[in-house]
Amino acid sequence: MECPSVTEAEMPICVAALYQFTRFDDPAQVQAGLEPLLLSLGIKGTLLIAREGINGTVAGTDDAIAALLVHIRTLPGCAGIDVKLSRAPDLPFHRTKVKLKREIVTMGQPDIDPLADVGHYVMPEDWNALISSPDVIVIDTRNDYEVAVGQFHGAIDPKTASFRDFPGWFRSERERLLGEGKPARVAMYCTGGIRCEKSTAFLKAEGVEDVYHLKGGILNYLEHVPADQSLWEGECFVFDQRVTVTHDLEPGSYAVCHACRLPVSQEEQASPLYEAGVSCPACHGTKTEAQRASYAERQRQEDLALSRGTTHVGATRKQGDPEAE
Repeated sequence: MECPSVTEAEMPICVAALYQFTRFDDPAQVQAGLEPLLLSLGIKGTLLIAREGINGTVAGTDDAIAALLVHIRTLPGCAGIDVKLSRAPDLPFHRTKVKLKREIVTMGQPDIDPLADVGHYVMPEDWNALISSPDVIVIDTRNDYEVAVGQFHGAIDPKTASFRDFPGWFRSERERLLGEGKPARVAMYCTGGIRCEKSTAFLKAEGVEDVYHLKGGILNYLEHVPADQSLWEGECFVFDQRVTVTHDLEPGSYAVCHACRLPVSQEEQASPLYEAGVSCPACHGTKTEAQRASYAERQRQEDLALSRGTTHVGATRKQGDPEAE
């Protein structure tokens, strides 16, 4: 698999979003092999390692990402790892992290095992027909700030602040959603597919049999379904400094607020309540003067680093952590 090269001259960085549920008997050993490799290849981003597998998004040159994937595919159960490649004009991450975790995507349901039982995979080309069927209920498994940027037409927004909230939301809403006379099938989707591995396994453990999920997530759909045939509305939030992407995985129009970490639309960026790096309409007036001064200094340092062509090491993106996915 190669990184898309259509716009390689303008966007020389290859971004790899990947995950694999597998069994790692010694996650620390996997981490020890990956961390120095990423550093030697100049790759930035975050990989999460747990007994249940690997998850993350990283970026670098085409050759560096190719070398990393060669190594990852030698890990137990990772020969066929799910990888989504896209391009960016600059490195969308500032740091390199390989972190040990209890879960590669945090749902807080330790008995759920996607390797044992998950929903039916649906390819992007078949997704429109499925979600347009009257006997299908469509659920967005992402967080509220992601859904606000874009979603599939007619999908239900659970309005959850984190993926940990999804099981409680479903249990409380199950009768309303799937009671007598309601749609018999459930279709779910997320950014890259990993949350749906767990959410469909969770629904099946709850006794829901007809469960489907979008293979490769929204990113796979936006890459393979033409815009004129798409049922996607808006942009797709991603967990790096691109903030959002559109069809063909082109960088979108949103910024991210350093203060509250929420995506900021072009309209909101034009608001007098928006100050780059300091505040946005969603959080204006909620921070102390000391916090605002700290944010402003951080933005000044980032701007200075950008003008020098260097990286500001203190720059952060909460949503850059693939745990949020």
